[in-house]
Amino acid sequence: QVQLVESGGGLVQPGGSLRLSCAASGIIFSINNMAWYRQAPGKQREFVARVNAGGGTDYTDSVLGRFTISRDNINHLVYLQMNDLKPEDTALYYCNADNVRNRDNYWGQGTQVTVSS
Repeated sequence: QVQLVESGGGLVQPGGSLRLSCAASGIIFSINNMAWYRQAPGKQREFVARVNAGGGTDYTDSVLGRFTISRDNINHLVYLQMNDLKPEDTALYYCNADNVRNRDNYWGQGTQVTVSS
């Protein structure tokens, strides 16, 4: 059974930091691209950041220089370090796994990030 379990969300003031974690089980972690997406109220889910199976990363423009994605292939974890948070970063953040061989794709349940003073 595949599980992606996110944690680390919460309420933070503008300019603050949070680190999201995603624990993956039931997948061959090393052959999955891992990504974070987010969905704000009334908006479509959008891509935030990806770390591919080889370790390469890419980000949506709005988080460049503020967010850092990383992965731990031994413990099957993926992280999103978020610095200098802005109110527009408020959203439900989802972890995503994408198998590079067979394109199986999985989602976690999400963790809420709220940036407000």
